Amino acid sequence: MSCPWIRSLSAQKRKFGYWLLHNSLKSSTNSIPQLCVRRHRDLTTICSFNRIGETSSSWIHGRPISISSPARLCTLPNCEPSDTVSCNDDSVASTKVGVRYERPVDFTKVKKSLLPTVILVGRPNVGKSALFNRLIRRREALVYNTPDDHVTRDFRDGIAKLGDLRFRVLDSAGLETAASSGSILDRTAGMTASVLARSQFAVFLIDVRAGLHPLDLEVGRWLRKHAPGINIVVAMNKSESLFDGSGSLVAAAAEAYRLGWGDPIAISAETGLGMQDLYRSLKPMLEDYMLTVLNNEENTDEGHFSDDSSCEVEDSKLPLQLAIVGKPNVGKSTLLNALLQEERVLVGPEAGLTRDSIRAEFEFEGRTVYLVDTAGWLQRTKQEKGPSSLSIVQSRKSLMRAHVVALVLDAEEISKARRSMKHDEVVIARQAIEEGRGLVVVVNKMDLLREKEICDKVMEAVPQEIQTVLPQVTGIPVVFISALEGRGQAAVMHQVIDTYEKWCSRLSTARLNRWLRKVMSRHSWKDQAAQPKVKYFTQVKARPPTFVAFVSGKKELSDTDIRFLKRSLKEDFDLGGIPIRIMQRSVPRKAANGSSKSDQFTSRVPDRIFSDKRSVSV
Repeated sequence: MSCPWIRSLSAQKRKFGYWLLHNSLKSSTNSIPQLCVRRHRDLTTICSFNRIGETSSSWIHGRPISISSPARLCTLPNCEPSDTVSCNDDSVASTKVGVRYERPVDFTKVKKSLLPTVILVGRPNVGKSALFNRLIRRREALVYNTPDDHVTRDFRDGIAKLGDLRFRVLDSAGLETAASSGSILDRTAGMTASVLARSQFAVFLIDVRAGLHPLDLEVGRWLRKHAPGINIVVAMNKSESLFDGSGSLVAAAAEAYRLGWGDPIAISAETGLGMQDLYRSLKPMLEDYMLTVLNNEENTDEGHFSDDSSCEVEDSKLPLQLAIVGKPNVGKSTLLNALLQEERVLVGPEAGLTRDSIRAEFEFEGRTVYLVDTAGWLQRTKQEKGPSSLSIVQSRKSLMRAHVVALVLDAEEISKARRSMKHDEVVIARQAIEEGRGLVVVVNKMDLLREKEICDKVMEAVPQEIQTVLPQVTGIPVVFISALEGRGQAAVMHQVIDTYEKWCSRLSTARLNRWLRKVMSRHSWKDQAAQPKVKYFTQVKARPPTFVAFVSGKKELSDTDIRFLKRSLKEDFDLGGIPIRIMQRSVPRKAANGSSKSDQFTSRVPDRIFSDKRSVSV
């Protein structure tokens, strides 16, 4: 007798991968076998019927086997009784089987939002940023040997890749508990404390070459006060010179025991020494945390793992990279905090407060946006060295990686200097245009313009002056905001998204050629005889829009003709505010009989001539 549930189970066993567990059966032949199902990801339903007989058929790893009823087969430990389902001939009962995850955990398939968070803490200049770069396998954080200064001021995050482990790693600023109230160090310590509250683990770094510093003990007491429930691993950094067999490493480890967090680990963030020991220390704790999260009854199984299926997405729907650039102390970090609605980066009246290019992710109207807050843009000089010089280089790299650039101006400086953009700001805008990025100008600190007459003059003069200074791109959008008061950030994002969609736009070749016939008819040519003839016009790529004009005639399109076509494209297709590139290709001229010169040349095939040297003489 063929049962429908058997056929459905046979069809689905390859998809879900059933493991069947048979409990001990009673001596009666009419007893009901109980099935315990372990499901990998999807919720499934299974039931069993009575009067199957002494021998039942099941699947172990998708293969049919024969199991005697008195025997007991267990392929999975920890099977709960709540996972079993039984039913009789008259009625079929079904239920959803819960999931219980066990070691080993595949961190590479877990969603980023569920990964554990590990923060790097310690006093200044112990190598936290170097270890951060080592873990994420990129050089993102600034690293510079400054014993008397603090390079890192804002915390940055990334996805660490340590063997098969994946976790969110945070690079924090150096801690100094004796900082005066209201100072930069005091504000960075407060930001580190707020980040610690959202972290589950911490790596406490010390400089093994300097020994256990008194400041290390103060940081340890600070951690016990602000993060009593966090799991801490002590790492002795810069220990590559102590592996000489002299016993100095053992003495340093014995000294690090005074911190009270167990066995310290000797590592070198610069050379990668000791990463295996760090892996072995972190793996048990991270696996325990992930098993707790994955087996949480409140969570649904469908959202634990990331979907690896690749599907085509439109260019305009891809994540947007927005770089916030400008001169120092114009409100870039304040604008970032206003967009994120949180104190993500350090702000204050001090000029040049931001050093690292901080990257943050947030959602705006269903679209993923990556914000990059850059350091204040200044011209790099030969005499300038140190972290500020590295910040300028990093800001330029962030500009080249961005899709849209938001250039922030100071409204108060504009009203005093009676000019919109100074030399440094013009350099930023022109470099963004040359790199082919979309540009949005943001005039900040409008709340400082108390008089309405001055405010109206600034709002009228800035767009006109920008168009004069940057004639390469017409229709650059200008937004007037006050980031401190939270006014205008929504307008900034709408303008950025509109510019990004234009930057990703594509036009069909048929539509472009219809537009080309209308445009070329109204263009005034100086010499009609030498007029270049554009055969057809097509778009070859987007981001930014790039077009190719196929030209035939004695002359090519001049720079004036190219500017005319660009201006017509922006006006007719609403492509203002983004750079447009037009290239031209020459079309071979036709001969009198209708074939091109290349065709005439290739049609002449010489007769094959046999050489006498290859003839064999007898």
